[in-house]
Amino acid sequence: MSETGAVSAARRREVMDALRRGTVPQAGLDLLAVGLDRFTATLDDELATVAKGGAAFHAIRGDYGAGKTFFARWLGERAKRAGLAVTEIQISETETPLHRLETVYRRLTERLATATHAASALRPVIDVWFYTLEEEVLDAGEIADDDAEGLARAVDELMEERLAVVARTTPAFAAALRGYRHARSAGDTATAEALIAWIGGQKSVAASARRAAGVRGDLDHFAALGFLQGLLTVLRDGGHPGLLVVLDEIETLQRVRGDVRERGLNALRQLLDEIDGGRFPGLFLVITGTPAFFDGQQGVQRLPPLAQRLATDFTTDPRFDSPRAVQLRLTGFDLSRLGELGRRVRDLYASASRRPDRITSTVDDAYIGQLATAVTGGLGGQVGVAPRVFLRKLVADVLDRVEEFGDFDPRRDYALTISENELNEPERSAAAAGAGDVELELP
Repeated sequence: MSETGAVSAARRREVMDALRRGTVPQAGLDLLAVGLDRFTATLDDELATVAKGGAAFHAIRGDYGAGKTFFARWLGERAKRAGLAVTEIQISETETPLHRLETVYRRLTERLATATHAASALRPVIDVWFYTLEEEVLDAGEIADDDAEGLARAVDELMEERLAVVARTTPAFAAALRGYRHARSAGDTATAEALIAWIGGQKSVAASARRAAGVRGDLDHFAALGFLQGLLTVLRDGGHPGLLVVLDEIETLQRVRGDVRERGLNALRQLLDEIDGGRFPGLFLVITGTPAFFDGQQGVQRLPPLAQRLATDFTTDPRFDSPRAVQLRLTGFDLSRLGELGRRVRDLYASASRRPDRITSTVDDAYIGQLATAVTGGLGGQVGVAPRVFLRKLVADVLDRVEEFGDFDPRRDYALTISENELNEPERSAAAAGAGDVELELP
């Protein structure tokens, strides 16, 4: 692979460690992106539009194994390179129900990340914002560098000006920020920390801290959108011109009680209406779900106004799907793409190996194709559910052994075994044709 030489050791190690565990890497996904080239130009244009104060939305659809989570994290990496902040939220019935926007906002801030700060980046983002406001005041030349009181007043005035639109509907956001800054300036760390938590939507914040800032209670459903609007302003002024929000596994709405499902769908419709209405400049919202969620009566179709918003024609050949469509269809892997993915991982591994020539000659293209075919066969022939298991076997069972043991030959010394206890539920369903463990001889 041509770009492997420029990959840092830390980035390479993070990718390989995740594949050994059978998880999607948090970074370095461009190294593994197979079949996503058709989306790249359009999505980069949309990221640029968002960075200039626009907004964007896409629904990513695909069956299990189609790569929805991978796609979302791959887009997240591109967003960070464009200067945007990123957050990924797993929608669930108990932990993060979609109809409770205050909980969604709380998860958003907990997982907020930038190119320089891992989650949770809320406090550094706010600190950078205040520093930027101070620099603007000082650059104007009207306040002396040693006039602390004058600087504090001027920064407060500039903050109120920047948050004027937000303050009309959600004055508590600006009040809490002001209280945080004053507490930090006074060295009151406990109050400052409590107010950061409150701004992030956390519950059970000390009443004394809230009184100090002049705010009451906890964040509710209706204020959550106002806080998101305020956060976008803080991000933009602090050097992050936008925010990518991923709502992953939204199809879980199909499994909740009917009234809860309808409230969740309505919350999504409300959010899309607000985006279209221009309330959230700099927001790029992405949701992921299965075709059944978008097309079935237990999902989007239950709320006709939302179904109309998301309607996309998928009657044509997937080759002609438009990357500008509201819904983007992921068709998943075939054996050819699975083999290409395996070769990319093999080359990335070899680029940092102590025995690169042995890696590439022993685990050659033909062997990778055989392993891909064998793993797929062990999962009922369903290529779509095979990538996770295939990459885990390739890295942990084959590449690691080839590097560590000079006489290990996977064609001779390795018999692929897929145990039920190493599979997740969709993979177990795919392998259900066989009873118990599956042992396959490679060709």
